[in-house]
Amino acid sequence: MLHRVVLLASGSGTLVQAIIDAQELNIEIVALISDNPDAQALTRAKKANIQTFVIPMKDIRDEWNQEIIESVASLSPDLVVSAGFMRILPPDFVNRFPTINSHPALLPQFPGAHAVRDALAAGVPRTGTTVHWVDNGLDTGPIITQMEIPVLPGDDEATLHERIKKVERGLIVATIALILPTLERNV
Repeated sequence: MLHRVVLLASGSGTLVQAIIDAQELNIEIVALISDNPDAQALTRAKKANIQTFVIPMKDIRDEWNQEIIESVASLSPDLVVSAGFMRILPPDFVNRFPTINSHPALLPQFPGAHAVRDALAAGVPRTGTTVHWVDNGLDTGPIITQMEIPVLPGDDEATLHERIKKVERGLIVATIALILPTLERNV
């Protein structure tokens, strides 16, 4: 029996593509949900015959929270993977669904949406990527895996982020493979 996985993404979907392409994973990607109707991740999912849903942010945050919880609950996932999803998930969501996130920094350093810029501004010699369990905080959940990369002379935000993304794609797939045996399956 395959593990049921829901992907969350807001942007280009390079992490989503890495998961779609990962033949070694014993998963069924049951859906991709995005808050951004223009996300390239939606196109990637559709090309792979994965059902997609767009749940744009609402003026009333509680309405959005309820909609994403109900949508994911209807899919009965064993695991939710935040793969470039740029929204904070509500506590009721992360307490109900096992959810992991990939972050482009070595947490607990540089949480939030500007991790690569923050690492460069801090002048650190090394940064990297972290896959962690999502909890009620901002990038504060327990760390599962990390990989370091050096910050090179002349790096700017774009070049550093691209090098991080190359490592991040392999790490998210390896981490999913690592945690699958620990998950309870929804029947």
